[in-house]
Amino acid sequence: MGTKKEEYIDKMAEQLKEWSAKIDDLESKMTGTTADVKAGYENRIRELKEKRDELSRKLRELGDAGGEAWDTLKTGADIAWKDLRDAITAARDKFRKVS
Repeated sequence: MGTKKEEYIDKMAEQLKEWSAKIDDLESKMTGTTADVKAGYENRIRELKEKRDELSRKLRELGDAGGEAWDTLKTGADIAWKDLRDAITAARDKFRKVS
């Protein structure tokens, strides 16, 4: 069993993989949509990828951090995690309504 830090990073990395797959799934649903819908999809997916990349950067920083820096960075990662989770949920809900 790893340390609390390792367990946290592993859990977040696994969730990040799942969300990346969901983003890819949403992106694949753009095929066959109208130009207006597709433009909305593209913008939303770009935002999701930016949020995903931000969380990925924060996880890398967490791996290198120790002590007080760990606590500060973990708080930032928690916020980024929630932001990405909420954005993916909102995008899926919006795309369901359009489909």
